[in-house]
Amino acid sequence: MTEIYYAEDDPGIAGMVEAYLERKDIKVSVYGTLADLKQALARRLPAMVLLDWNMPDGRGDGLCRWIRRTWKELPVIFLTVRGDSADIVSGFESGADDYVVKPFALEVLHSRVQALLRRSGNVGGQYLSCGDITMDLNRMLVSCGLEEVSLSAVEYQVLLCLLRNKGRVVTRERLLEQVWDVNGNFVNDNTLTVTVKRLRDKLHQPACLKTVRSVGYRMEELAWEE
Repeated sequence: MTEIYYAEDDPGIAGMVEAYLERKDIKVSVYGTLADLKQALARRLPAMVLLDWNMPDGRGDGLCRWIRRTWKELPVIFLTVRGDSADIVSGFESGADDYVVKPFALEVLHSRVQALLRRSGNVGGQYLSCGDITMDLNRMLVSCGLEEVSLSAVEYQVLLCLLRNKGRVVTRERLLEQVWDVNGNFVNDNTLTVTVKRLRDKLHQPACLKTVRSVGYRMEELAWEE
């Protein structure tokens, strides 16, 4: 089932949109604050984001700009009462793909969601992320914040393995097997240590990359601060 995230602090509107879209086989996860939505995005990308402008902890246009910097192709639709032309222009300038003014017809919203999903494809499967680190699997690009980072093939494979197992410990033995042994390159344990050190240096010593002493490594999502 297609999943979308919806930032909305009005339970009535959120429940109405959620119930209607789920009847159309679209799972809707509702978040009442921008902080909650941002943490959810850091854990897993949906197919689309529906975003209210005025939220209890900030403005949706700021989060939209952050989304666009981090995941260029992730579709975003504003659902907001702010219908002035200046607001609509500002919404698009912040990176939104569509802009729907409240009140709106649910069948029209569903049509716009479907049209945008057809154009965007499965964006959620294109990216892996943790903290400020983002990996674009389609283009094989890695970025740290707004900076694109150049990694060696081995560094890329180590990071890929860690991100695919985010939240779980990846043992040193497993990394050695998946990155080196699978290609017939048998190396000693020190090679992994050096590779991870270089990876950390290139990613500016990310706090989300944890060492589990004598066991391995773990990518761990940190709490988001405004």
